[in-house]
Amino acid sequence: MAIVGLKKTYLALIDKTTGKILSGADGLTTDGLYKSNNKDLGTKGANITNISTNGTQIFGDNNLTDVTSSKSFPQVAGVWNNLPFDVKQKIKGELSDGKGGYVQSQDLPQVALIVESETLDRANSVFYAFANGQITESAVNIQTDTAAEVRVDDTLTYQSFGFEAWKNQGMKTFFSGDTVFKKEDMLKEVFGGYVATSTTGK
Repeated sequence: MAIVGLKKTYLALIDKTTGKILSGADGLTTDGLYKSNNKDLGTKGANITNISTNGTQIFGDNNLTDVTSSKSFPQVAGVWNNLPFDVKQKIKGELSDGKGGYVQSQDLPQVALIVESETLDRANSVFYAFANGQITESAVNIQTDTAAEVRVDDTLTYQSFGFEAWKNQGMKTFFSGDTVFKKEDMLKEVFGGYVATSTTGK
């Protein structure tokens, strides 16, 4: 099935000990879930790689007789147009010094991510979900404005880890067209018991 466009991304910080979503001052929003939105100019792209890998070939009797099984730990090269500064620092694990400065932590936070696309007829969504992973920013290419402004997008890399509830795989796909799909159940599963409030997002 083909998909079209990038409808929305969802981000949250997860407590490494309890597996629960962090909210309020410890999280990304009041209820913990940050959704990309028009105010923050949305998400430009999310290139998901390493969705599957080839196993090791096993030969016997002068023939290819088997292939070892492998697990999936995809990476997401994400580009957000204008993440809020505090959200970006938190998902990267940069800690405030209380004076406006931020230093990279060596203990990166656990981040959960969902990338939402749509079917060609726009009738349903396909969600690429990652419940356990880390986000890094490898470079920032700053250049001078010319006659036009030169923007630097928020270009971040998400590395998924195994999630025990998903047989230690790194990604799970959800389809809103499935008769048993409920978005609130998906969000609760991926984002550590998330429950929506009336003040979700920024």
